[in-house]
Amino acid sequence: MDRLITYDQRLAKYQPLKNILCFDDFDQGMCGWMNLMPNYTLENFGVRDSFVEKTQWGPIMLSTATFRFPGTHGAMDGIYSLKLATRPVANRYEEPPAPGSFSHTIKRLTAHRPPGLLQFEIWYAYTPEMDRSGLSENAIRAFGICFDLQDDKSRNFMGVRYVNAVNGTLKKEWQYMQAAEVSDKSWAYGKEGDWCKRGVDPLWYGERKPDGSTDGFKFIPGSRQELCYNETDDKINWLYLRLLVDTHKKEYVEMQSRDKTFDLKGIKATNVSPYARIEGLLNPLIWIETDCHRRVFLYVDSVVISTA
Repeated sequence: MDRLITYDQRLAKYQPLKNILCFDDFDQGMCGWMNLMPNYTLENFGVRDSFVEKTQWGPIMLSTATFRFPGTHGAMDGIYSLKLATRPVANRYEEPPAPGSFSHTIKRLTAHRPPGLLQFEIWYAYTPEMDRSGLSENAIRAFGICFDLQDDKSRNFMGVRYVNAVNGTLKKEWQYMQAAEVSDKSWAYGKEGDWCKRGVDPLWYGERKPDGSTDGFKFIPGSRQELCYNETDDKINWLYLRLLVDTHKKEYVEMQSRDKTFDLKGIKATNVSPYARIEGLLNPLIWIETDCHRRVFLYVDSVVISTA
């Protein structure tokens, strides 16, 4: 680690494990991160019917984080960050997500080391579009990071999200991904025959409850946390987030937000029967969701994925 920091001082703001799988600084480009698109497998490039309209998700882009009054923020280091931008549409929290209410990015990787500790780290900032006066912190519904993993025995989603606001009311609590004991039909908001199975894509599947919970996430006890939003919608502050999981035990280990670490040891991932053709999947994902008819943005300065 000392050798690596000497080689690239930008790693000093991270806490990587022994083996760095990727260090993505978006001054160098997209670094393999892309929009998540539906599977165009039907005739005339059609997609399978689902209540989630994935073709309308907000785009990702490289950004200098330019705002109405201060001009260009740039990134935490350098010029560019990866910007996730939703569209200005939202349903009520208890309803299925509106088309375009998410912006979502994925990096498509596969495992190359034996199962064990796996870590996801980012520096990020968030804000709504500054298209009107006032303070609009409650425009952001939620954002998070996760891994989509698969071996020869199961597929597992392991991640955390920050529930910032529910139908305009600030919540500010962290949750971890774990599927409730519900049917596949209930997982798909009561839709019969949806392609998705319980435990897969908990970002938008799993019925949602008025308190901000869902059938796909559970609140981390004592996790209410004030993040540094700042005093106006055109000012951003860079924040640190780290998730550590054990892919051998298929358990969470811990999550760190800013300077606070939450012990998640012993919490099991949800096991789902493997899907075809994705053996060895190791996909990191990042997303943000809007809570109102307004675009919201997540800026990611850089990402480190590492293994023990």
